[in-house]
Amino acid sequence: MPVIGGIADDLTGANTTGVLLARSKARTAVFFNEEAALSAKGVDDLDAIMISSNSRPLPANEAYDKVKDGTLALKQMGVKYYQKRIDTTCRGGIGVEIDAMLDQLDDTVAVVVPAMPQSKRILVGGYSVIDGVALINTPVAQDVRTPVKENYIPGLLDGQTRREVGLVTLDKVLAGVQTVKERLDAERQAGKEVIVVDAITLEDVDVIAKACIELNWNVLTVDPGPFTAKLAKNRGLIGEEEANIPEETADGQGKTVLIAAGSATPVTKKQMAILCEDPRHVRISVEPVPLIEGGETALDEAFKAVNKAVELMESENPPRAILFETALHGELLNLDEEDAKRHYPGGMSADRINAGLGTIVSQVLYQVGREKVAGLYTTGGDTMVNVCYQLGVQCLEVIDYVIPQTDVTRLIGNYDGLPAIGKGGLTGNDNTACDIVDRLFKEATRK
Repeated sequence: MPVIGGIADDLTGANTTGVLLARSKARTAVFFNEEAALSAKGVDDLDAIMISSNSRPLPANEAYDKVKDGTLALKQMGVKYYQKRIDTTCRGGIGVEIDAMLDQLDDTVAVVVPAMPQSKRILVGGYSVIDGVALINTPVAQDVRTPVKENYIPGLLDGQTRREVGLVTLDKVLAGVQTVKERLDAERQAGKEVIVVDAITLEDVDVIAKACIELNWNVLTVDPGPFTAKLAKNRGLIGEEEANIPEETADGQGKTVLIAAGSATPVTKKQMAILCEDPRHVRISVEPVPLIEGGETALDEAFKAVNKAVELMESENPPRAILFETALHGELLNLDEEDAKRHYPGGMSADRINAGLGTIVSQVLYQVGREKVAGLYTTGGDTMVNVCYQLGVQCLEVIDYVIPQTDVTRLIGNYDGLPAIGKGGLTGNDNTACDIVDRLFKEATRK
């Protein structure tokens, strides 16, 4: 029976927490929604379950309902310890989603530790700093769907939750477990049910976890993953984290990695530009407007890419990787304007683009056969959801990461065992895309 259960607002986030647990010897699966989790077979053999609510861009009331339903599903499955997985850049309606979980959990306090030191995400004085840059000065402030305009995380949460928000600052964390324990208790005695805690290192996160255990509280961990993992480790639920990398490689065996780039961030653009400097890697640009239009127009555009990719993969020298992208060439569309122009509900243009990428990848895989595909690589949680939906897959087993927030999984169900790596749009260095392709060729040998 799963002991740990979490709700993430997108699939990439669910994978990120799941991988930290999986690397620590907990068998972990990620489900795309609560219905898939409740209907899945073999759940009792899992140690941890993550459910993606896909709620980050939703209006507050819809996000609340999605997270509430996910929490009730976890309770039905017998989960003991709960997590609200948040984005490392605090996008989405975090406060509303905390409320949705706490409303279903008795006598529970939310301890919010937004730091992920492995990815250079830290919190100091309640202020979020990303790789040495204030959060609001990073590209996430201009995120197409969920921009973040508030750098002070207690203030950000205060505008989203019905509950009182407290803060334990870094000086208290550096003073050790006893001081953190006293400050957390003082905040709760003052009526704070959501308590934000500073951290800049994994050692800081470990101190916070130890303090929570000594308090013997029912804690809803609200974090990108490290705090949940440290708490589980100190409770004796998981082991030491370590890599899980196959020794062999399938490179050179006529296989191709299929890439669906649904992110338009400068980070992703640079990574893909460097990837495509290798002549063995082919870029197929897909025009986004036809996908947004939908219907036969969208299918015609999608199948132009499908037909070109199939022809390449069935040639004598198939590409090592094929990149399908809609936003890495030409002028970047304002998707809100595209929605307004067509009188679409908010987010529909983005959904149709991601659905188009999902159609392309699934059709290529169907036409050429699994034996010609080394693995799948997607950027952006919505893109991976759409790819897996088109493939008829509702669950991923998480295995490892290439770098934190760049997670190695394999499909369960249709195309069972096929490797897939999902990466957040803001994650990694210039060579990360190349590293992911290399890793997928290794994963293609895993039994």
